[in-house]
Amino acid sequence: MLFSSNKNNGMFMGVLFVAFIAITSTLISEISTIKSLGISPLVVGIVIGIIFANTLHGHMPRSWESGITFSAKKILRFAIVFYGFRITFQQIGEVGLEGFLVSLIMLASTFILGTWIGTKIFKMDEDTSILTASGASVCGAAAVLATEPVVKAEEHKTAIAVSMVVLFGTISMFLYPILHTTGILDMSAKEFGIYVGGTIHEVAQVVAVPASVPGLDPEAANTAVIVKMTRVIMIAPMLIVLGIWLSYKAQKNGTQSGKVKLVVPWFAVYFIGVAAFNSLNLVPVNIVEWINEIDTFLLTMAMVALGIGTRFAKFKGLGFAPVYTALAMFIWLVVGGYFITKFICYTF
Repeated sequence: MLFSSNKNNGMFMGVLFVAFIAITSTLISEISTIKSLGISPLVVGIVIGIIFANTLHGHMPRSWESGITFSAKKILRFAIVFYGFRITFQQIGEVGLEGFLVSLIMLASTFILGTWIGTKIFKMDEDTSILTASGASVCGAAAVLATEPVVKAEEHKTAIAVSMVVLFGTISMFLYPILHTTGILDMSAKEFGIYVGGTIHEVAQVVAVPASVPGLDPEAANTAVIVKMTRVIMIAPMLIVLGIWLSYKAQKNGTQSGKVKLVVPWFAVYFIGVAAFNSLNLVPVNIVEWINEIDTFLLTMAMVALGIGTRFAKFKGLGFAPVYTALAMFIWLVVGGYFITKFICYTF
């Protein structure tokens, strides 16, 4: 064995092991090349976790599994709640009705489209379809993580969804600046900011795109981030609606007897509560930044743990269905998002 085993402190050692990989992931994400691509420590963490799962996992003591499960479940929910410190209701108000409507329309339409195409057209299982759709429609890897406890999905399905976010989010980072600089989009700075914030997957990618456009008005970057944060906070009501829908569907299909048991993702409710508290500006900015740094690390730990639970053997049978589903959503985000943004900005 490469690692020593002790049943008495197995959970502690498992969590400690996950934390060690999370620290490594954070350091790797700070490498200039990695950072310039907008690749967050969350993504690096799940990649390292998957590599470990398919190479050295057999050498890890079984007693550590409890610590890894704790990281993937409990620490994940805690981190999602404190993700609310990244948002204030004042920020949402700053982008006005246009930003809010674009966020709402793109989130709802992308999620419904992705889930339907995944299950009906490409015959993927429902869990993978929902997770892939949540990543594209809300905020990338963090959204996939937040949705996983609601659908109770297996780790490898979460990994698939995150990989689709990485693939098409990275493509968008190169595509959007080209579309803007060549004049294909024909958008004002504010319109482009709303478009970027309302359609690109990850928060880091939203920050990177305006910075990649030479001479772009700073208004575009500010608007993009705020619109993106509006999409992020919408994950809470989306998860609540999803929980209700899954409960009714379970009863309809006969997999749940008696009255419909409403599954409320309370961590999503607490997330809104934290965002509301953060909107009061009672906590100093430097403390909020410190909280966000810790929260990012906890999310990275959760991603590492999910990666460790992912085996390549579980991917058999899926083929290219996840790629085709994610591609369909990406086309909708780029093309449909453009026309919706132009229409909303023109109307309001």
